[in-house]
Amino acid sequence: MTQQQQHQGRLAFIGGGNMAEAILGGLLACGYPLSQCVVSEPIQARCEFLQSKYPGLQTLSGPDANRLAVQGSKSATTTQSLIQDGSIQVNATAASIDFAPAEVVILAVKPQVLRNVVVDLAPALRALQPLVISIAAGIETSAIARFMADGVDEDAIAAGSVKLPPVIRVMPNTPALVLEGAAGMYATAEATAEHREVAESLMAAVSKQVSWVETESLIDTVTGISGSGPAYFFLMMEAMEEAGVKLGMDRATAKALTIQTCLGAAKMAQLSSDDLETLRIKVTSPQGTTDAAIKAFEAGGFRDLVEKGVTAADARSRTLAKELGGAKL
Repeated sequence: MTQQQQHQGRLAFIGGGNMAEAILGGLLACGYPLSQCVVSEPIQARCEFLQSKYPGLQTLSGPDANRLAVQGSKSATTTQSLIQDGSIQVNATAASIDFAPAEVVILAVKPQVLRNVVVDLAPALRALQPLVISIAAGIETSAIARFMADGVDEDAIAAGSVKLPPVIRVMPNTPALVLEGAAGMYATAEATAEHREVAESLMAAVSKQVSWVETESLIDTVTGISGSGPAYFFLMMEAMEEAGVKLGMDRATAKALTIQTCLGAAKMAQLSSDDLETLRIKVTSPQGTTDAAIKAFEAGGFRDLVEKGVTAADARSRTLAKELGGAKL
């Protein structure tokens, strides 16, 4: 049994966008049961797309969709009444509209709407205590905890009479869409070793590298390195392609050579026991063509520019936390 197949409990995706679809598709490719997945997505056309791509997938839409995805349906009759009064729309071709509560809730909505979504789900989350995994950029676990505690006296939480579910925050990146992602993860104190294993196995379905950080602020640094990182490489490849064109090469050839060079260099770095500096030195012959290019990059402040870019992304992630989560940083 593969790592991804070890956990096969009920999954509720709150939000059915590209990243949620990537995780879902990766899990299904690893053998995760389709019948154990439900996607709540407000855009009906998106639900229909997911239904067509994954026949039999239960999708929910409508005012009560998120709550039903988390709570499950007490009976097909109950669900049918919600359908009749317009509270939800379901996939009529799914195997059943009678399903169990979620054991894992994946929050895959835009950061701007996360607060309202979690506040709406708060009573169900407190009652059921699922593992909550958030892939919403910039929103700290402390903010998610406040959203889940909405309407509850702080003293009750402090005294332990009201318990909040464990939360794991994940920063994936867009290569997860082609099952080549890298993800940074942070777990709250309430998360057990088993919770960590479940979250890691789920993310490993689309991420070749899953790394835990023990300080949540480092998730901002993960954002600066791998979360936003694909765009840095696209920019570098874009510049290389353009340089080739200016030197007389046709664009298709320049693009193909650039992409394969990027892939090959990454593969060498991945497979080699050498550090990155050693790899660079090994392919840079003194007074050769590569040496000339590297010296031009260094003279132009290449390293400083990269550091500034990563630092800017880190800082923006922290700002988003303040703006959208109200976190004290």
